[in-house]
Amino acid sequence: MPESEANPTFSKSTGLPRKRFYRARAHSNPLSDSHFPVPVSPRHVDYTAHFPELFPSSDQVDSSSKRIQFADVGCGFGGLLISLATLFPETLMVGMELRDKVTEYVKERILALRVTNPGQYRNVSVFRTNSMKYIPNYFEKGQLSKMFFLFPDPHFKEKNHRRRVISPHLLDEYAYVLQVGGIVYTITDVEELGEWMKACLEQHPMFESLTPEELEADPVVKLLSTATEEGQKVARNGGQTFQAMYRRIACSS
Repeated sequence: MPESEANPTFSKSTGLPRKRFYRARAHSNPLSDSHFPVPVSPRHVDYTAHFPELFPSSDQVDSSSKRIQFADVGCGFGGLLISLATLFPETLMVGMELRDKVTEYVKERILALRVTNPGQYRNVSVFRTNSMKYIPNYFEKGQLSKMFFLFPDPHFKEKNHRRRVISPHLLDEYAYVLQVGGIVYTITDVEELGEWMKACLEQHPMFESLTPEELEADPVVKLLSTATEEGQKVARNGGQTFQAMYRRIACSS
């Protein structure tokens, strides 16, 4: 019997997991202690568990192996990842999500898509982790070429601004794991948060804004407001979004 028929958490028509069985709070406190395994260093990330078709054995993972290049921080239900997986089929990418039920949904969604689309989605996976604490545990210096921060928790109260996923001190970590020329993509429907993220990036010495011509030519930019559940909700309600895209540059001496 197909899993979608035996398991009510999966849709019979699509074979994909149903979101209503994986609902969780909109956001989690990133400063609270959570209990999940964290690799000691990027060399200890289990590529075989996350990309089994590409790395059937851990013996095949070494310093010359392909590495993760895209990270969707706070990936939610994985809409952007699923779109990027087919747009960049040769690029390894991961979502990073703190909420356990949401992480499980993304994991099941990817596994189901691999079954129904042989040869596709083998380049995408998800980590349950706290990216505000453990980014350097997953990625080497200069490893990533793209990082995404889509509709993050605004943490409206000033005393909670330290919980925001874009901040001056966290940008230091993101600059460390991004290669020169790598891009940070941000989008929110909260104007004040949009201004905050843009100001943090603008003031950081290792980032510069993309030009209008570069934004127009980048196919990823169009996905920011259409590929995620949050972006689609904003569009349905006729809301406005605030974007900021910045490039990692070399540190000036």
